[in-house]
Amino acid sequence: MSAALELAQRAVEAARGDALAHVVGERSLTLRFADGRPTQATSVDDVTVELAVVRDGHVGRASTNSASGDALRECARRADAAAEAAAAASRRGVHPGFGAALANRGHEGRGSGGVAAASGGAAPALGEAAAARSAPAAASGGAALGAAASAGHAEGSGGAAPALGEAAAARSGPAAASGRAALGAAASAGHDPATAALDPSASGDALRAAFAVAERHGVSAHGIWSAAEQERAFATSSGRSGLDLATDAFMKVICIAPGDRSGYAADTAVAAGSLDPDALAERAAAKAIAQGEPAELPPGEYAVVMEPHAVGWLLDLLGETALNGLAHAESRGALTGRLGQMVTAPSINLADSPAASSTLPRAFDAEGVPKRSMPLIEDGVAKAVVHDRHSAALAGTGSTGHAIAPGGHPHGPRPVNLVLAGGGAASLDELCAPVERGIYVTRLWYANVVRPKETLITAVTRDGTFLIEDGRVTRPLRDLRLTDSVLRILSRTSDLTARQELTSDGEFYGRRFAYGVVCPAMRASAVRFTGAAG
Repeated sequence: MSAALELAQRAVEAARGDALAHVVGERSLTLRFADGRPTQATSVDDVTVELAVVRDGHVGRASTNSASGDALRECARRADAAAEAAAAASRRGVHPGFGAALANRGHEGRGSGGVAAASGGAAPALGEAAAARSAPAAASGGAALGAAASAGHAEGSGGAAPALGEAAAARSGPAAASGRAALGAAASAGHDPATAALDPSASGDALRAAFAVAERHGVSAHGIWSAAEQERAFATSSGRSGLDLATDAFMKVICIAPGDRSGYAADTAVAAGSLDPDALAERAAAKAIAQGEPAELPPGEYAVVMEPHAVGWLLDLLGETALNGLAHAESRGALTGRLGQMVTAPSINLADSPAASSTLPRAFDAEGVPKRSMPLIEDGVAKAVVHDRHSAALAGTGSTGHAIAPGGHPHGPRPVNLVLAGGGAASLDELCAPVERGIYVTRLWYANVVRPKETLITAVTRDGTFLIEDGRVTRPLRDLRLTDSVLRILSRTSDLTARQELTSDGEFYGRRFAYGVVCPAMRASAVRFTGAAG
């Protein structure tokens, strides 16, 4: 049995009554770099246990990163005390508990990251798990990680599974595969064994490649390379349990030219070997050294072509403001009263697709509800919002498998596998061709929601903003502040590229939670800009 699954079962046994334990084991390497040299290397090998307890419809939650019996009992005591205090302070709550019937029974179609198990019956015998572990620091040199991602896995209790953090000190480089023989037969579309090895030489190879490209173009390279394996397990007091194993990798390169013009490129993948540091650095450098004196535009509405990373930010903010089931149930959501109505251009087809091989597949949410593909906007018509158990109870429906914390996050559920269908444009050049005068946006930065019910946001263009004239990009453009509604921008979408990319912010502070948006580049006929930035 997986150590993560065993730990989850020991944790839930320490709790009284209706409870759920959610365990996340993380092994990761991250290397930051600036001005063409490494600046920070970090290695994480840790486990987090979250316990959620339900009393009279109220949830109490506590966490620990110790696997000792005393720590689990103390964590259970704190969760129970929080739930009891909430129940005593107000009338009965709405949370249905963790033994409630599931709305989702598994994935739809093939290509998933595995089927989340919802096994019943008594939990297996529990043993003591290993506690703290340490991993070697990242270093440069050696061969690059393999590129192939293998085929897929998320299993229920009782089955053989790889151990969480087993002999972590000995698991640097290819030797990390030891103790994980079961992976070959049951690997997931969301898990790459070569990435899971966390060979620290891969980061050194990636940085050397990026630095060489930057030096060749006379620019400085800045950014981050990161890769991780996560093992997630849950167990409930009613006997359900599940296990999911996933890897993710991310690299971004920002090149800065002597005149302070900058360019950005980034990539996210299940497999670290799928990242192409040479290509990323070339794209970033090309934007930084683009010729021409930067133009300036007055505030106003302009036709815009956005690269996938900019579109991904917009869709992520849409998930927060319009697709959040808690906001919807409390009449704060942008789609309140609008389901079944046209809310965007007919070319917009948006779904949450955790089984899609192009995303970072996940088998179940933080409450153990299996994930499935879910249409959200079809041909411009709003179809649904996402729910966790708490928001679903408020709305009188079932969870859709979108809890981001056991018992529900205070901000509500969130779609973390958004996929926007591509359109008919063969390239970014084709998107630009009809634009007489407009703006080319590489990415958005410092984005904030101004009025959630309107999906009104403000953000700054950055690291590759250009002027489009007579159907082609002509010269750099001073960065601008965008202030507009996401739904309004999507309503004015006139074309999308056929090609999609997996985009992610890729910055991890605190416990790693890797997710992304799969989307194409986009042209919108009119986007509001309220002034220059910087």
